[in-house]
Amino acid sequence: MSMEQKIKGSTRDYSYQLLRNKIMHLEIEPGTKISEKEIANELNVSRTPVREAFMKLAEEELLDIIPQSGTIVSRINLRHVEEGRFIREKIEKEIVALACGQFGDDFRFRMEANIAMQEVCASQNNVCKLYELDEEFHQILFEASGKQRTWKMLQQLNIHFNRLRLLRLSKDSHWEHIIQQHKEMYQLIIRQEKEQAVQIMENHLRLVVIEQDMLKEKYPHYFI
Repeated sequence: MSMEQKIKGSTRDYSYQLLRNKIMHLEIEPGTKISEKEIANELNVSRTPVREAFMKLAEEELLDIIPQSGTIVSRINLRHVEEGRFIREKIEKEIVALACGQFGDDFRFRMEANIAMQEVCASQNNVCKLYELDEEFHQILFEASGKQRTWKMLQQLNIHFNRLRLLRLSKDSHWEHIIQQHKEMYQLIIRQEKEQAVQIMENHLRLVVIEQDMLKEKYPHYFI
């Protein structure tokens, strides 16, 4: 099933989701100039829903709409990356500590299935699905801790952080290390070894910091 077939709802929502996916997954690269007319033609929709999608994407800092100049896909802002990483580290260390005390059988099943699927997708080099599974791994921890609304709140703040993660995973991925950290974290949660689980989470969320200088050097036009 194609991405277009998966997206349902209004024409505006269709345009927004499709453009957002293309930007997040670097199908449209940071710094690329785009226009309502060409996107409307490409998606075979009218310009009004595309204009509305542009406005929503601009609010999410994925597009820069510049008067008398045009619209470009925003570059990855490393200050925003660090802010997103910082808040996730602070919150997720507490989340994983909570999970150590309340990780029921239903969450164990979901987590084990998630990790198994990560290994399958890694063997097939399916980066898009791996990213979704990585996100789901962390979301399960929030749900197990009764903090679903906190997870939703973090999504807006983490847009630039997630863009950098997707760049790293699609261009310079070391998935074996990431999956191994997920496995270690899960086992520590099951054994209720809180301090070690918190440390693994901190290390896990700092991988991006370690690699961002290399990515900036390799893809300087992607960043501000």
